[in-house]
Amino acid sequence: MRRFSLQFMQAVLLLILAPVSCLAEQALVAVASNFSAPARAIVSAFERETGHSVRLSQGSSGKLYAQILNGAPFDLFLSADSEKPTLLIEAGLAVEDSKRTYAFGALALWASKEGVLINAETLRAGNFSRLAQANPRLAPYGLAAQQVIDRLALTDALAEKQVTGENISQAYQFVTTGNAELGFVALSQVMNRDGPIRGSLWRVPQELYDPIAQDAVLLNRGLNNIAAQEFMRFMMSAEANGILANYGYSLDSDAVAAARSGEKKDG
Repeated sequence: MRRFSLQFMQAVLLLILAPVSCLAEQALVAVASNFSAPARAIVSAFERETGHSVRLSQGSSGKLYAQILNGAPFDLFLSADSEKPTLLIEAGLAVEDSKRTYAFGALALWASKEGVLINAETLRAGNFSRLAQANPRLAPYGLAAQQVIDRLALTDALAEKQVTGENISQAYQFVTTGNAELGFVALSQVMNRDGPIRGSLWRVPQELYDPIAQDAVLLNRGLNNIAAQEFMRFMMSAEANGILANYGYSLDSDAVAAARSGEKKDG
């Protein structure tokens, strides 16, 4: 009798667990370069919790957008701006009303050397030979960097010093390899919960560039992918928010404004 009960319980357990295994899927997610590190952390948490798997393909938002237009088999697009997800919806390649702002990004001016004082005066003084940034035509962080330069009235003064990468990862690499002394990068690339991971940085004041609202959109292929839909929901969860905060992102525009206001008061 005990043996029968044990076998019965084992059969019930298999029936309970079987649907979970059968429903586990894999999503292919296109992610903007600036968000690659937090995306990997969020994916790890998501996979542990759900049993689904996520593959990330990173690049500049402009390049990923072009790939999607040309039929790349992505289920979800995490852009570094809000424009490209909107254009994909208008083109009939993404699900209407699925667009969500998953983060507000922050721009930093960064040097790989420790203990260097960096601020707007550093740019004005021009005591460096190369200044790295992402391509303004392809990458929202590159556009933000150019806005900073323009609003500081340094467009002409810095033109010959600028070196441009295809995306924000290449701009970061220019600095790490010594091909540029300074570079405009995403704050998320150079900090974690304990502060700057290395080098010296200046968190650029928000008034010098337009807010970087980073939007996600479910692509048409994702309509048939449970993992993609659940990952989209997970991106908006409290657990994901906590991971974002560790990398210098915010999900609340009012919180961004309050944080920037506090930075101004602190000098």
